[in-house]
Order: sequence, then C-alpha cells, then structure tokens
Amino acid sequence: TLTYFEFTTLAILRLFAQRNIHFTSWAVGRALELHPAAGKAMADAGHEVASHGWRWINYKDMPEAEEREHMRLAIRAIEQSAGKPPVGWYTGRLSQNTLRLVVENGSFLYSSDSYADDLPYWVGVGGKPHLILPYTLENNDMKFAVAPGWTSGDGWFSYLRDAFDVLYAEGATSPRMMSIGLHCRLAGRPGRAAALAKFMDHVLAHDRVWIARREDIARHWMKVHPMPV
Repeated sequence: TLTYFEFTTLAILRLFAQRNIHFTSWAVGRALELHPAAGKAMADAGHEVASHGWRWINYKDMPEAEEREHMRLAIRAIEQSAGKPPVGWYTGRLSQNTLRLVVENGSFLYSSDSYADDLPYWVGVGGKPHLILPYTLENNDMKFAVAPGWTSGDGWFSYLRDAFDVLYAEGATSPRMMSIGLHCRLAGRPGRAAALAKFMDHVLAHDRVWIARREDIARHWMKVHPMPV
C-alpha cells in the first residue's frame, strides 16, 4: 500500500516520464536523508536534484555559523542520495546571510531565492559574480492551499496556459522564461494531475520551446549571456 506522499510523487514522476521531460527538484536535505531512494529515483530519471536547504524552517534569525552548517548538511545529504552534489540553491525563507554563504561555498552555479524578474540575471557578491534564476509564486500550485487561489484543475490549467501563450508570443522578439512551482502533495492529486498533463501537452504542441532543468538554463545563460564586465 502506497502512502499519500508516495502516490502523489509517483504521479508526478509518471507524467514527466511519459513525455520525456525533465525537471528540477528542490530537495530538503533532511527529507532525503530520511528517504534517500527519492533522490536516487529522480537522479536516475535525469532530473536535477537541487537544494532546498537542510530543513524547511525560517532562516531569518539563524546565526550565520549554524546556517553554514545546515548548508553543509544539505549538500552532503543530496550528494549521498542523488549521487552528486547540488549546483542550485533555494532556501525559500532565507536570512540576510544566505546569498553570501551560497557564493562563498563556491559549488553552486546559481541560486533562486528571488522573485524579482522572469529572466536570469547576474549579481555581484563579495566581488564575485553569481547567477540568479528567479523562482515564482505566480505560476505555483501552492495557490491551491492559500486564498485567494485555485479551487479546480480547470482554473489552474487556464492560468498556466494563458501565461504560457502570452510569453510564447513575446518570445518571438525577446527571450522569455516561464517557471512553474509544483508540490507533489498538491499537483499530484488526480484532478490536478490531469490539469498538469493537459498543460504539458499544450506546451509540447508548440515549436521552439525548451523545457529545461534549471541547471541547463544556468549553463546556457552563462555561455550566451555572461556576466557583464
């Protein structure tokens, strides 16, 4: 008998596998330490396992030394579970030290603790360049759990489809990136999984669309749009 978490996780993995699409998973380190098979399954399927911190807690007032240790633990847990250390970082509820600690660590291609833009952008931290790939609370299934939000799969699908269609049209003249936030416990429910499947098929019906892991986007951006001198 599958647990609810296992059922919804498998539902998401199945949708992506059926369409040969790969995603970036924000993995909480302690969760992978407790369930290492999850990280291995995602890595074996070609998905990126990036870091969502060591614990899902608010780091705002955490002492710097403790946050640095949590970063070390998160990296170790992901490497042991997925077979390689993460190259992306997203705390979610960060401190004033988080970005500096990410850059000082030196092992990350990018971080995503920003909602400031739709495209990647460069910042300088301590004299070093660092790439930001903004995350989104806009195209995010978390709106099923907060008000005002979606109450049906149809509403969610319509919103994602309209957002994609506008960005796709704008992409004819300038680059566009659309991030979508998914949580297994939310998007993996049958009615919502059906809406997600419809949206994925809508995207795949268009030419000149790249559905990419964030690691791949970061490497592309570094090559095509390097840090301005």
